[in-house]
Amino acid sequence: WVVASESAALMTIGAEFVREVEPGEIVEIDAGGVTSHGIGIPEHHALCLFELIYFARPDSEIKGDRLHMMRQRMGEELARETPVDGDVVIGLPDSATPAAIGYARHSGIPYQEALIKNRYIGRTFIQPDQRLRSTSVSLKFNVLPEAVEGKRVILVDDTIVRGTTSGPVVQLIKAAGASEVHMRVHAPPMIWPCYLGVDLARKEELIAARMSVPEIGRHIGADSIGYLSLDGLFRAIGKGRQGFCTGCLTGNYPVPTYTEVGKLALERV
Repeated sequence: WVVASESAALMTIGAEFVREVEPGEIVEIDAGGVTSHGIGIPEHHALCLFELIYFARPDSEIKGDRLHMMRQRMGEELARETPVDGDVVIGLPDSATPAAIGYARHSGIPYQEALIKNRYIGRTFIQPDQRLRSTSVSLKFNVLPEAVEGKRVILVDDTIVRGTTSGPVVQLIKAAGASEVHMRVHAPPMIWPCYLGVDLARKEELIAARMSVPEIGRHIGADSIGYLSLDGLFRAIGKGRQGFCTGCLTGNYPVPTYTEVGKLALERV
């Protein structure tokens, strides 16, 4: 038997995916086989939406659906909700690539790889301070000028947390010769922190908590900006609204929360 945090790990070693471990479940594996124990099985589940939007690998399967295909549907919904004239669709690699493909497919605008990612630089939004985040962005991406020069570029990303990645990337694309850059985000604006385990910013650091959508567009230097609605996100997921946490998008958490505790509070000491 093999246990992993994502089904993609099982595929890598040729193991067969049997099922997911449920919240509150303890799985005991020994020579006699597999035994399941329920310890405080919750009446209602609340899976983090950002596992589907961003965190989990695109080749993983969650709730019976391959995330690559689900994220393509997010891009298709995004194209329906926020159409814009453009010459090329590009995704911020790697997490937004499936959604960019979906946006291109629905809009009929060609998809193009234009951003080259330095894979030795980690996730910029969880860097502990602004200086490190800015340095990480400048090291993380290069633009292929031939892919964007003289073109109206539609740039698809999974989310905008602080705006510290989006702004510099928009400027990189324009510096490479793009005539316009239109930002499209395949998730709703993140306006609340996560108090349940994801290492995000405090509320006052979240750009969507401080600015309107048009203000965010101007702040990052985009010619236009559009976000996927919560309804559009759930249409793309295709599993109804029950069983998911929307805390960072709506402020409605599945359990009572205690603000500014733990790591967030200690970082300010």
